[in-house]
Amino acid sequence: MTTTSIDNNNTSASSRMSKFMKDIGVYAIGNIGSKLITFLMVPLYTYFVHDTSDFGYYDVCLTVCLLLLPFFTLQLRDGAFRFLLDCDDETQRRRIVSFVARTMLSSLFVTLLVAVVLALFTHIDYLGYTVGLLIAMSLQEVYSQVFRGLGNNRAFVMVGILSALGIGVFSVIFVAYMGWGIKGIFLANIIARVLALLLVEAKVRLITRHTGWNINIGKVGWEILRFTLPLLPGSLCWWLTGSSDRLFIKHFLGLDVNGVYAVAIRFTGIINTLAIIFYQAWQETAILQYHSPDRDRFFSRMFNSYIFLLGIILVGYVFMLKVNYNWLVAPQYHESLNYIYPLGLSAVLFALSAFFDMGYQCAKDTPRTLPAIVLAAIVNVVLNFLLIKPLGVYGVILTQFITYIVLFTYRWHDMRHYFVLRSSRRSLVPVAVMLVSAIPFYYCDGVVINIVYMALAIGAIIAACNKELRDLILSKFTK
Repeated sequence: MTTTSIDNNNTSASSRMSKFMKDIGVYAIGNIGSKLITFLMVPLYTYFVHDTSDFGYYDVCLTVCLLLLPFFTLQLRDGAFRFLLDCDDETQRRRIVSFVARTMLSSLFVTLLVAVVLALFTHIDYLGYTVGLLIAMSLQEVYSQVFRGLGNNRAFVMVGILSALGIGVFSVIFVAYMGWGIKGIFLANIIARVLALLLVEAKVRLITRHTGWNINIGKVGWEILRFTLPLLPGSLCWWLTGSSDRLFIKHFLGLDVNGVYAVAIRFTGIINTLAIIFYQAWQETAILQYHSPDRDRFFSRMFNSYIFLLGIILVGYVFMLKVNYNWLVAPQYHESLNYIYPLGLSAVLFALSAFFDMGYQCAKDTPRTLPAIVLAAIVNVVLNFLLIKPLGVYGVILTQFITYIVLFTYRWHDMRHYFVLRSSRRSLVPVAVMLVSAIPFYYCDGVVINIVYMALAIGAIIAACNKELRDLILSKFTK
């Protein structure tokens, strides 16, 4: 390779990295919405929902919504974005959006019909609120991705911001001022999500301008379904892997314990949210760069950088959380601090496993996602049954950790069908720091010593970064 071609490759890589960092900024703002607000509202909820079993029940309802959401949407949140992203034909875009709109309307009708039947023949506490939350979450998830796929990141961001503000304001009104407990949490989330979506659509009119009820959607609809339907069994397995733990805790340990565990999940959920921000930016970059000549080199560079970023996020976040935990949550929820670190490590493993998902999406080979996810789900269910009785909540956490190790290992090998990653020895430093940091987290008391350790650990990770990554991060902070 000539010197000129090397320089061109380096320039291209720097340009792609710069665009990727800009995308992260956009998606960070967008995700400050309904995802980060669940973290920000935890102190409010713990102080005004006094019974941990009540909060535990709300968490179970939310878990059920997360289970049903992919089936309500037919995974169109992934399909709409994937097919709109590289579509330059305006007529084809109208077909895609029209198919999404008709499918969501059909799902809405079926869901309401099922809810009415359940209400007539059974009694389920907060059934109407749970159905309302499912519908609100589904509409926001799908149409936010439509905005994103149509290239209007501003609309995507505004839905997130307005949703965040709405959840915060309505939570203060309904939960703190009105004292409605978990009913107030339901209403705040439902009203805020739907209102944010309606306000943004009224402003940009993207969906209405791209929707036609007389448009022939048969061919494109079938193509999208071929992409999304194989994701449905996978979504069920993802739910078994990542969310079914609440039902195991409810069954074996009770709603009180689940309420405490739910607080820890929401705090560590901030790591998942940051991973989602990376995932969305990486999703766009990976799809557009999948056929580039230096793909393997570029993907490897991104993967190794991601490990460093996750190490800094985990160590910085959990130690700052630890030194502020006593005032952040009500005393009856303080036990949840013990679960924060291992759940954080599990979140890091999940984030790294999700990185490999891009191989399937880039190649539109979604059926191949199933074996790994099915295996992970089986491991998760079996270990939960075996470990939860002797180990309690720690059995659930250990199960989650082992499950993500299995998933990561499988996907690492399977990705060779799509791209080859070359790991860097430098990446062992953040991995080692993340593992070793569990010791001071559990055994070191005092605010000063925890902050000093956190600074030293983050410093060690940054020192191990290659110069290019350090310079890029510093340049973003100094602009």
